[in-house]
Amino acid sequence: MQALIAEIAVTPTATRFARVVAVQGLLVEVAGAKGAIGVGSRLRLVGRDGGETLAEVVGFSETRALAMPFGPVDGVGMGSKVIIEDTAPAVHPCDQWLGRVVDALGRPVDGLGALPRGAQAYPIRCQPPPAHKRKRVGGKIDLGVRAMNTFLTCCRGQRMGIFAGSGVGKSSLLAMLARYSSADVIVIGLVGERGREVQEFIEDDLGPDGLARSVVVVATSDESALMRRQAAHMTLTVAEYFRDQGKDVLCLMDSVTRFAMAQREIGLSGGEPPTSKGYTPTVFAELPKLLERAGPGTGKGTITGLFTVLVEGDDHNEPVADAVRGILDGHIVLERAIAERGRFPAINILRSVSRTMPGCNSEDETRLVKTARRYMAAYDDMAEMIRLGAYRRGASDEIDKAIELNPGLEAFLGQGKTEQSSLDQGYARLGQILAPVME
Repeated sequence: MQALIAEIAVTPTATRFARVVAVQGLLVEVAGAKGAIGVGSRLRLVGRDGGETLAEVVGFSETRALAMPFGPVDGVGMGSKVIIEDTAPAVHPCDQWLGRVVDALGRPVDGLGALPRGAQAYPIRCQPPPAHKRKRVGGKIDLGVRAMNTFLTCCRGQRMGIFAGSGVGKSSLLAMLARYSSADVIVIGLVGERGREVQEFIEDDLGPDGLARSVVVVATSDESALMRRQAAHMTLTVAEYFRDQGKDVLCLMDSVTRFAMAQREIGLSGGEPPTSKGYTPTVFAELPKLLERAGPGTGKGTITGLFTVLVEGDDHNEPVADAVRGILDGHIVLERAIAERGRFPAINILRSVSRTMPGCNSEDETRLVKTARRYMAAYDDMAEMIRLGAYRRGASDEIDKAIELNPGLEAFLGQGKTEQSSLDQGYARLGQILAPVME
């Protein structure tokens, strides 16, 4: 009953119309809506056959509104009718969304019927909680991946970036996190994903058990820039609902780069000037608005965010990667050279960092991790000489020990997709490997 009352309260009493006056590329120019709409308002474009296409206002040019469609505009032309929607874009998530796959507009795409409606409407573009009211990050969250649990320990409410080039194993790592994490709920956003891989990810990587406690939001690469951008915001909106229910939510998004590319398309179409690598100023304004929505809430629930960043040409200092790294609470670097020698996940521990460490660890755990990092760094510094046979054993006691420990540490960092490792198991195994050098 409450949901029905809330819906009646926002039901418009009158319908306002406008007209299409031009269609230029991705933009539809609309006249006759002065004073009735603003940036972000929703419109419905009516084609010649009576079909409707949803659009969003992205800017203005003199007295005309510039709108971008969420779908194809076939049949829309000069004089086509435009219906102005009075209500702000929102969805009504509920607990029954678990196990479902939805698109960027909150519509089911898994063929399992209509989605139940929750009592409360959640705006798709919601503001992050006020900084002075947010709780601090909580205790450790078990991610089920040894390398991350020990060397890059993540806390509840932390936000981490996974930086990698194409084909280095980002999606496989996300699948392991979704299946083995100790979080109450998993919300997965596949932004600009290849259409072929969506079903494979859901059925093979995520599996029935992983899907049962997950909500998957999908916008494939062939969909409009608006749909791809909105898929990212929809992912955070669903995560915010479960956070408000007091749940510990793990939000996985693949990828932030495709969100930025979608925003670049929208900005360039609206006439924004391109800056670094063609990215428009709004890209760098929108990134913190999206990423800051993850984290602790004002109550008990949290959103732990893990966002993948596709680095172009393996350049980890390209504009989007650099901007995201400055916003998040840590970064995980996947390296192609490690993947090429067959170790997965291909995490470069020495280039990765979690900003909640060592504050979340005990003294023994911190000492263990520091010792392992020291010997890994010593081996890395001399790796080229060791491979060439130029290093002579006995020249340095530390390097000799690093060479002895390297096979065990490499095996420790590698983990199969079907293998799960808890926090305690990870530290216990690392302790066994380092036992010969621990004082």
